[in-house]
Order: sequence, then structure tokens, then C-alpha cells
Amino acid sequence: MHNRKPTRSAAGRWIVHLWREWTTEIWRPISPASAKPGPSKWSDARVTLAWIGHSTVLINFFGVIILTDPVLFPRIGIRLPGFTIGPKRLTAPALSFDELPKIDLVLLSHAHFDHLDLRTLQRFNASTKIITARATSDLLKGTQFSDVTELEWGQSRSVSNAAGEIEITAFPVNHWGARMQRDMYRGYNGYLIQRKERRIIFAGDTAMTENFAALRRHGPIDVAIMSISAYNPWIQSHCTPEQAVQMANAAGARFIMPVHHQTFRLSFEPFCEPIQRFEAALSKTPERIALHEIGQTFVLPM
Repeated sequence: MHNRKPTRSAAGRWIVHLWREWTTEIWRPISPASAKPGPSKWSDARVTLAWIGHSTVLINFFGVIILTDPVLFPRIGIRLPGFTIGPKRLTAPALSFDELPKIDLVLLSHAHFDHLDLRTLQRFNASTKIITARATSDLLKGTQFSDVTELEWGQSRSVSNAAGEIEITAFPVNHWGARMQRDMYRGYNGYLIQRKERRIIFAGDTAMTENFAALRRHGPIDVAIMSISAYNPWIQSHCTPEQAVQMANAAGARFIMPVHHQTFRLSFEPFCEPIQRFEAALSKTPERIALHEIGQTFVLPM
């Protein structure tokens, strides 16, 4: 399903909000993450995930190291000489770039500034492979990446390292891909990650859609990484926490990891509302919640 960019009235309110934040929050301190992952201690015989912040998740998938939508700087937005115009982090990333392990694969869901952050991506060297959405690889020309693959919905790519091979399949979500005002041609993906009969969904950003049910044909889903905020007023392109649970359930996910909250103020809902609503939606099965806070680590049960 192809969605449209936000309405002019919503966008206008948001521009006013961003300007107010820029002028009043320059000196606001950024809170530390509640925990610090220790990826050097993770076992390559397990599937381990840590929430670094926003939509950035570090995954050790049986020895293949994956990072989703890496965003590690204090601000996101339009970069000008010496500063960035855009939202400031509320919570620091759980790991700095220098604390990350060697990354085999970066997954980019779409070109929005809070998901495709060029300052972070420019830190990687050519050994890291990239999988990104349709018509977005041109944005990476200033980086060192030498192996960049664009995937259309339904297309797959296998990536290998010394530990073995992993398969990535792009699937349709309900969002939009423009980075600026006039590049609506850019794609936007969710990803199914498969290795050794284990499967993870990284949904990127999505509004409510029925597309997740189709993922069941690939086999049981172990973890669904789902965005749960930015629904007020952006409900046409971001789901509510309850809808995130509904879509993960449609895919048959055993565990759900809530992300895309507590990091940047991208909408008008209160800071704690998304995770509180998410926890309430799973109050009868709280054991399915993979984690709650930035920096926490989840090890998939064998």
C-alpha cells in the first residue's frame, strides 16, 4: 500500500514545533540510556538483539552482525556547516559508534532523516554491506560503502560472512519514502531476516496494514521489531501501539520488540504514552515483550 506524505496543516504545525524546539532546547542535556549492551560477550550460537535507540537495533544472528537504521548523533535533520537543523535526542544511544562490534550488514528501511542518517553512515568502512529500499542508494554516494543493494518488495538478497549466510527479504509496509519534498519516488521497506530456521521482522515505519499476515508463509516468526510512536498526528503513516501488536500478531510473531519511541520528539503524544499503551495491549501475555527500555538486550530462547 502506498501512502501519502502528511497533510499541509499537520506539516505546518510540526514546522512551528521544530522551530520552537530548536530555539528552546539547544542547551537541554540528553539523558543516558537505561542500560548498556555488551555485544563482545554475546554468543554466536544464539540470536541476540539490543535496542540502541530509535529504530537502531543491533542483532547477532548466529554470528552475522546486523544493524538496522543506524542513527547515533545528537540531532537528526538537515546538516548545515557546523550544526544540524532538526530534533534533538531525548535519550543517548546505548552504544557509541566506536563501541559497536564489526557490522556485517546495515539494513535501511527508508530515506527519512531519522532512519537514514548520513553522518552515522559515513563512519562505516567498505567492508560493511548495505541493503536499502528502492531508489535510495544515490543518497549513499558520500559514504565508503562498496556493496549496496536496493530491494523492491518481494525481492531477496543473501549475505555471507565467516559464520555463514543470511537471507533478507523486503516486504511492503504502509508508509512513504521521500527525504525532501519532491522525491516521492523513493521506496520504503520492511525486512524479513532469516537464518537457520529463525526469523526476525524489522518493520521500519508503517501505518496499519494487512500485509503482515502474508509473512506467515515463510514460517514461524520469532521476533517482530515494531515502531510504536509518532501516531499523533501522523496516523496515516505510523501505527499506534495497539496496531503494532495487531500486525505482529498477524505475522504470527512469538516476541515483539517495541522501538521508535523515547529517542526523538517526532510527534505530539506524551513521552511515555507509546510504551505504556504497548504494555497494556500485551497485559495478558507480558512475556512476549522482548524489552522495554533503550539499551536493554534480548536473547531469543532456544
